[in-house]
Amino acid sequence: MKTTSSKFELKMGAATREAYGQALVELGRANPNVVALDADLAKSTYSAKFGKEFPDRFFTIGIAEANMVGMAGGLALSGKIPFASSFAVFLMDKGYDQLRMSVAYPHVNAKFVGSHGGISIGEDGPSQMAVEDIALACGLAGFVVLIPSDEFCARALVHRMAEWSGPCYMRTGRPKAPILYTAEDKFEIGKAKQHGDGRDVALIACGLEVGYALQAQAQLEDAGISARVLDMHTVKPLDDEAVARAARECGAIVTAEEHLLDGGLGSQVAKSVAASHPAPMEFVGIQNTYAESGTPDQLMEKYGLTAPHIVSAVKRVLKRK
Repeated sequence: MKTTSSKFELKMGAATREAYGQALVELGRANPNVVALDADLAKSTYSAKFGKEFPDRFFTIGIAEANMVGMAGGLALSGKIPFASSFAVFLMDKGYDQLRMSVAYPHVNAKFVGSHGGISIGEDGPSQMAVEDIALACGLAGFVVLIPSDEFCARALVHRMAEWSGPCYMRTGRPKAPILYTAEDKFEIGKAKQHGDGRDVALIACGLEVGYALQAQAQLEDAGISARVLDMHTVKPLDDEAVARAARECGAIVTAEEHLLDGGLGSQVAKSVAASHPAPMEFVGIQNTYAESGTPDQLMEKYGLTAPHIVSAVKRVLKRK
């Protein structure tokens, strides 16, 4: 991510997948019922850190994501708190039937973490890019769906997942993420983090797009436009109260996500806005296509996900306010 925008600068930190691995070890030390599973990608998902410290509580399933999901469901029914991880595209696409029937339907206490979400994984190309995982996860009844924006958010949300009774899915990313928070910041499932009290437009974003939204906020301020940013780290259950307040106080909303526009954050926010306080909206996301291979910066720019594209969306939505 290019980190400078107007007078606003972001410092890069660890990837959210790294923070997941660190938090998983912390959970393992605190709770002997926490176990971990991985589908042959433990070094990439960073669950290998847990396996190194707790080899008797770590299960490498191989390239068999559906089996891993079923095993996680069984472990949950046995009283364990399983965290199962793989690349998001493999976990959700290959394990979906088992997620539905072995986890969602019986509503078991299993946790799933899909790494390498979105197109910012870069050169690995479209076969490795999860661009529909959030829509799929939101379609599972009873699931909590999380997209942390930085390392501190990710670490905190892993702990919140362990405390939550029921199935959860969290998307993590491959590249380093900008530092937005500190270890002292508190996070709660279903409660957005607000940056600023702007009254002209609300920018509602998740994951890496929160950093771009903050860059856009600074650019808009230079242009005399007052924006607030909502870090919607929980896509389901959505913070409907924060969304309604943003719609009422700002009168215009732009969502930003590293995901296909069909079924992702924008869809969830639009449903909430329609039910509470209808307002004009614009949507920044991947436009009904798959990406290609390239550097993360090249891809985020080409597919319209960077700060200038958010600024353009704000200018469009303000014309309809």
